[in-house]
Amino acid sequence: MELRWLYAWGLGSVALGAASLLVPLYVVALGGDPVALGLLAASAALLGTPGALLWGRVADRTANRRAVVVGSLVGVAASLGAIPLVESVNAVLALNALLWFVSAAGGPVLTLLVVADAPESAWSRRIAELNTYQGYGWAGGLVLGTVWLGVLAPVFASPLAARRWLFAVCGALAAVSAAAAARWVPSVPAAATELGRSERRRIARLLSRSRRNAKTATFPFTPNRLYWTTLGIRPRRLLARFTPRLTAYFLAVALFSTGFAAFWAPLPAYLSTAGYGGDATFGLYLATSLASALCYGAVGELSDRFDARLFQSGALGVRAAAFPAVAVVGTAAGVVGLTASGVVFALLGVTWAVIAVTGTGLVTRFAPPSVRGEALGVHAALVAAAGGVGGLLGGWAANFGYGVAFAVAGGLVAVGAAAVVALRGLSAGDSGAGADGSESSSPRSESASSGNESPSSGSESGTD
Repeated sequence: MELRWLYAWGLGSVALGAASLLVPLYVVALGGDPVALGLLAASAALLGTPGALLWGRVADRTANRRAVVVGSLVGVAASLGAIPLVESVNAVLALNALLWFVSAAGGPVLTLLVVADAPESAWSRRIAELNTYQGYGWAGGLVLGTVWLGVLAPVFASPLAARRWLFAVCGALAAVSAAAAARWVPSVPAAATELGRSERRRIARLLSRSRRNAKTATFPFTPNRLYWTTLGIRPRRLLARFTPRLTAYFLAVALFSTGFAAFWAPLPAYLSTAGYGGDATFGLYLATSLASALCYGAVGELSDRFDARLFQSGALGVRAAAFPAVAVVGTAAGVVGLTASGVVFALLGVTWAVIAVTGTGLVTRFAPPSVRGEALGVHAALVAAAGGVGGLLGGWAANFGYGVAFAVAGGLVAVGAAAVVALRGLSAGDSGAGADGSESSSPRSESASSGNESPSSGSESGTD
């Protein structure tokens, strides 16, 4: 199968990457308050989650997968084209929910397409290639926003007009992406890529244990990962085999993931209030995304040498301090303030790389081998749900002051870090609880559990 259609998806990712921050900035420009931004963030997670599950099942059953991809990109183009035509914050919230609902359709279908004609041994490389195009596209969208609102904004009558025209550009990019997808994306009959249970588990593991891309540092909702890792979850069986440490770790994940969302949701409004223009805001988000993407490889190597529990809790502790620090450095004026903010945002990206890489490893080590795949699915769903709750919390807390909101976010992350530290008994050589609750002996044994799948290489990468 020729993979030139990945260029089409990469172009669509440029539009989505820009939209991920452009929509919040547009809401701020329309007079939206932090509560509106909280609702905006929550809707992307809470409506995108069922969208991911629904579209994944549609992709699994349809004989024309090209139509699903094209339909997704047409929906993105239509949503982006409609947003600048409305001046009601509530209307923007509704269109934003539609945007992320339809965009969730692409990931599961594209994953099926890249593995359609490839032997299982090549799946990791194929998925990595898909991830590369998506990651570069998303980062390209942040670059586009930085340049457009920084260099081209003076051409327009007002900052609001500049943002509206950027929506038009993003919508046009998505439309071109849809046209290219209609021409290049193959329409593979469902029977040609019928996957058995073990193959689905293999794909889920490749996605769950992968290095993340630029997207996840600032927009952690990952519909493709959520769909594949939640396939086949049997709640009763899973609950019956939950270990105390796995349950405690999930509680920690819920706490610090809620804190993450509570920080990011009102952040665009804070940056605007602090005097940062749209270009500077895009630039700060880009610094976070690139810092995390550049660090995944090094973090993966370091996580094999150190206690993953302490490694993650240390990164969480740094993040807990960095969130309220944003409100402090944001008060500095001029180049000094922008530089200091850039350093803090880059630090947020580095800490996210540590948390993302160690998170999956901790779940697989705490979970009994028989339910490791399902535990990863619960982890993905928990992060998505916490994103919705945290968005609402951050928007509400910001009504009492942005410093209060960032302190609440940092406090939740600090409590989560303390909970991770309290999970004693996990060293760099531990690989997880066995079915009887005992520790298994090999740190890599989880990669061969749940079937006869071979251990995957360290170069795995997955789409989000």
